[in-house]
Amino acid sequence: MTDFEKGRLTVLIKEKARELGFDLCGIAKARILTDYKPFMNAWCEAGMNGQMVYICRDIEKRLDPANLFPGVKSLVVTGLSYKSEIKQKHPGVPLLSRYAYGEDYHKVITGKLENLLAFIKRFNSDADGRAVVDSAPIPEKPWAKEAGLGWRGRHSIMINKKTGSFFFIGILLLNIELSYDDPYEEDHCGDCRLCIDSCPTGAINENRTIDARKCIANLTIENRGPVPEEIIPKLGRRVYGCDRCQEVCPWNREAGPARTPEFTLSEKIAGMDVEEWKSLTQAKFTSFFKGSAIERVKYQQFMRNVDIALKPAD
Repeated sequence: MTDFEKGRLTVLIKEKARELGFDLCGIAKARILTDYKPFMNAWCEAGMNGQMVYICRDIEKRLDPANLFPGVKSLVVTGLSYKSEIKQKHPGVPLLSRYAYGEDYHKVITGKLENLLAFIKRFNSDADGRAVVDSAPIPEKPWAKEAGLGWRGRHSIMINKKTGSFFFIGILLLNIELSYDDPYEEDHCGDCRLCIDSCPTGAINENRTIDARKCIANLTIENRGPVPEEIIPKLGRRVYGCDRCQEVCPWNREAGPARTPEFTLSEKIAGMDVEEWKSLTQAKFTSFFKGSAIERVKYQQFMRNVDIALKPAD
């Protein structure tokens, strides 16, 4: 393609991404993220990954997108807000992270990216690609920065000035060249430490990383063993994930609600009171959370979280 054709297709891709519902879209040139390797090595060597051993396997391969999609030349990086307006309504109930409110984001975003790929193929018959959404060995946050979507906040989560930090990252790897956005080099956190100081378990490190061994999100989702006794009093009724660091972030105050209805909490779940949560059966768990991210944990693990989150303080 000529430079003009690359530029025109790039514009069309971003317009189509917006039409598909994405709040953010940037395009990065494929490269090996060698500058990120020391950062990852230090985090892994310190054991910050906890039980997530897979993250620290083959770090060099993770940093080269060609290992995931041979021939990759461009990465279309998207952001999709999940800041739902509907929240749980009864006081004292077990709390869910907003990212788990609606349908499983993996499926929703993968579908949108596959539609975007089909659109691209209409303009370039040689185009091919692969959609990835938090389920493949590729570091989404560095690529979001490379594509100009925003900066990594002190809580380690990507922040965009307009969208805030409540957004999912989806990536479409392509075998064609496009026009590229500049990496986002600014940092708008300034001296703010609200996320660090508000973390219930002190899991946020000073270098914008998370100690997964202390993180409530990790301990209530990825962790298959018992929640450490010293963490239980700090759960704050959280049973699936934790949004505390994002809730206090000033950049989320003005961010509007998500435009994706699939990420809205159902009125049925929003209206559950404490007793309904305590008496949740296997059948109701399956019915209520079928097709959601909460399916990642088994019923027994989820109810374990409910039991300890509602445990009276000594």
